Amino acid sequence: MSRLEIVSPSRARIVMEELYKNLERRIEASPPGLCPVDMSRAFLELAHAQTCGKCVPCRIGLGQLEKLIENVLDGKGSMASLKLMEKTALSIMESADCAIGYEAANMVYKGIIGYRDDYIEHIAHGRCTCSYNQPVPCVNLCPAQVDIPGYIALIKEGRYADSVRLIRKDNPFPTTCGFICEHPCEARCRRNMVDDSINIRGLKRVAADFAGEVDPPKCAPSTGKKIAILGGGPGGLSAAYFLQLMGHQTTVYEMLPELGGMLRYGIPNYRLPKDRLDEDIRAILKTGVKIKHGLKIGEDISINDLKNAYDAVLITIGASTDKKLGLEHEDAVGVVSAVEFLRDVGKNIIKDLTGKNVCVIGGGNVSMDAVRTAKRMGAKKVSIAYRRRVADMTALPTEVEAAVAEGIELRTLMAPSSIDVDENNHIKGIYVKPQMISAIKDGRASVKATGEEDVYIPCDILVVAIGQNIETKHFEDAGIPVSNGKIITDSTGAFKDMPGVFAGGDCASGPATVIKAIGAAKVVAANIDEYLGYHHQISVDVEIPEASLEDKSPCGRVELTEREACERVLDFEGVENCMTEKEAKQEAGRCLRCDHFGFGIFKGGRESIW
Repeated sequence: MSRLEIVSPSRARIVMEELYKNLERRIEASPPGLCPVDMSRAFLELAHAQTCGKCVPCRIGLGQLEKLIENVLDGKGSMASLKLMEKTALSIMESADCAIGYEAANMVYKGIIGYRDDYIEHIAHGRCTCSYNQPVPCVNLCPAQVDIPGYIALIKEGRYADSVRLIRKDNPFPTTCGFICEHPCEARCRRNMVDDSINIRGLKRVAADFAGEVDPPKCAPSTGKKIAILGGGPGGLSAAYFLQLMGHQTTVYEMLPELGGMLRYGIPNYRLPKDRLDEDIRAILKTGVKIKHGLKIGEDISINDLKNAYDAVLITIGASTDKKLGLEHEDAVGVVSAVEFLRDVGKNIIKDLTGKNVCVIGGGNVSMDAVRTAKRMGAKKVSIAYRRRVADMTALPTEVEAAVAEGIELRTLMAPSSIDVDENNHIKGIYVKPQMISAIKDGRASVKATGEEDVYIPCDILVVAIGQNIETKHFEDAGIPVSNGKIITDSTGAFKDMPGVFAGGDCASGPATVIKAIGAAKVVAANIDEYLGYHHQISVDVEIPEASLEDKSPCGRVELTEREACERVLDFEGVENCMTEKEAKQEAGRCLRCDHFGFGIFKGGRESIW
C-alpha cells in the first residue's frame, strides 16, 4: 500500500474557488454612492458566515452587531445604539480569537468613526443620504465627469467625431487623455462583475485617432468680460476653453515658449506625441483664447496689476518646481531635478548620454518618464533607487513594466543617504541605505533601515524625482494664503477676502493628474461665470444611441499593443499603438450601458448640461 497520494482539488473546492472569484469581482465593481451603513452590514454578514463559531466574540458578538446595524437601517436605532455598537465592536476586537472576527469588528468600528454622519442620518431621519443619486460608476470616478457610456456607445456606432464632441463637453483634451490619462474610471467598472473592466482610455484614443480634426462648438454671445489666466497647462487651457464658450474673453499668460505646461515639458514625446497634443490646443485656441508668452508672475506681471486690468483672475500655474533630497552636495554638477531634466527634453534640448550611468531617485510616473527618457538619450546603464518595494510605487504598473522591458534596473528598498563627488564637485555616485519593510501605516507598508552597510551606486547623472512644488513667494507677498507649498482656496476655487481671484489645479491641490486638473478647471470656470453675474450652461447637441438589449457574454478585454522594446528605445516616437476599428467596436460592445440599465435610467444616468 502507498503511504501518500497526490491530492487533486475536488469538484466542490473548484466550484467554491470560482464563487470566491465571482465575489471578488463583485466587490471590486461595487459602485461609489452605495450606502456605507448597508455595505458594513453586508460585509459583516459575510465575515460572520466565514467564522468557525467556536469563540463567543465571533459567534454572538458579530451577530449582535448585525442586529444593531439592521435596527439602524430599519429606523429603529438610537444614539444609544451607536454607543453600544462602538463598545461591542471594541470588545470583539480585543477578545476575538481569529483575524476574521477582529477585522469584521474593526470594519464596523472604523465606519462608526469615519462615516458617523450616515449613521446619524438613518437614526435621526430614517433615511440614507446616499440613496438620492445612484451614479454611473465610471462617470462618478472621472474627475471631469465625462459621459463615458455615451461616448463609448458612439464609438460602437462608428460616430467618432460625435464621440469627440461629447468628450469635449467636459474635457477639452480628448486626444491627450487618450494617450496618458490614468483612467480612474476603470476602477469600479461594472463589467468587472462579468470579466474585466472596459478599456476606457483606449477607446478615447480610438475616438481621437479616427475622428480627425473636430472643430469646437460655437461660443455664446460676448459678455464683454475679460479674464486673466496664469498658466497655459491643462488646467488653465481647460478653464479658458469653457469660459470662452460661455462668452467671456480669456487671456492666458504662459512663461514658456509654447502652451501645454507639463503636458509638453514634463511628459516625454514617446508617451504623448507633441503633434497630438497640438490637436487639442488648436481646438481650444479656435474658441478665441488669447495668449501672452514669456511673462512670469512676480517678475514681468503681478497679481495686483491683473486684478486692476481684468474682471477676474485665475491662477493655474501647476507644480513646476522640484523637491530636494536634503543631502550634502545636492548642488553638484550632474545632479538635476526630474522637472528640469524633462523640461529640457520638452524644449528639444536632448543631451547625448552615450556611455554614461544614470540613476533616478523616486518611484512615481515622473521617475519612470525620466529613466525611459535617459535610456533614449543613449545612457549605458539606467537605474531607479526607491526606498520602498515595487508594489508600493505610485507609478502606474504598466509604466513600471514598460521601464523594465526597456532594460531599466530597479533598486528597491534603497534610501538615498549621501552623494559622492570628485574634486571638481562633479557627481561620482550615490550611497543608498538598505531598507526593510515594516509596520503598515495608513494602509501602506512603511520601511526602516536594516542596519546593513550603505550600497554604492556609481552614476554620472543623478535625477531627483521625489515630488514637485509650486513657486509661492509672489502669491504670499500679494496676500494670497499659502500653506505647505499649496495655495489655499475654498471648495469653489475662490478666496474668502479676495473677490475676483480664483485658483485651481496642481497649485491648489498639490501635484495630481491631468484629468484632475481638467475637473478642477470645470468647477472654477463655472464659479467664475457665476461671480461675473451669469449662469451659462455647457451642453452638446449629440444624440446618444439607444442601449442594445442583446446579451453580454463574457469576452476578453482588448489591450493597446506597443512597439517592441528593442526598437522603441532608439527614438522618441510614440510607443503605444491604437486599436483597430474591429477591436474598438468589440471593446465598445462590452459596455453594459449602466447609464440606461438598472438605476442609471432613473437616477444619475446622464447629465447633459452643466
